[in-house]
Amino acid sequence: MSQEENKQNLYEGMYVISSTLSEEARKKALDRIEKGITDHGGEILKIHEQGRRRMAYAIDGHREGHYFLLYFNVEASAINEMWREYHLNEDLIRFITLRTDKVREKLEFKSLAEQ
Repeated sequence: MSQEENKQNLYEGMYVISSTLSEEARKKALDRIEKGITDHGGEILKIHEQGRRRMAYAIDGHREGHYFLLYFNVEASAINEMWREYHLNEDLIRFITLRTDKVREKLEFKSLAEQ
């Protein structure tokens, strides 16, 4: 395995969990995501719970989802395996994982006029 594959990178992951779940079931779904990261040698640095939101379009019949933004470190080689596990998680409606350069302690969004 190359040194690049063993290097831990900082990632930003957005997860949309089914809004039809109870609070306890939603917590278990998030715990499953967190466990997937830590089981692959990763470390969770920050979790932003964004709450329940209406989606721009329906995904598999879901019009709303509960959004979470996680910042975590993990080896690059673990990402593909984590994605395979995410696809098996029926409570997870949608996800995206991006490499990032810093953990955002506070989420702020500019208005369209400011962009």
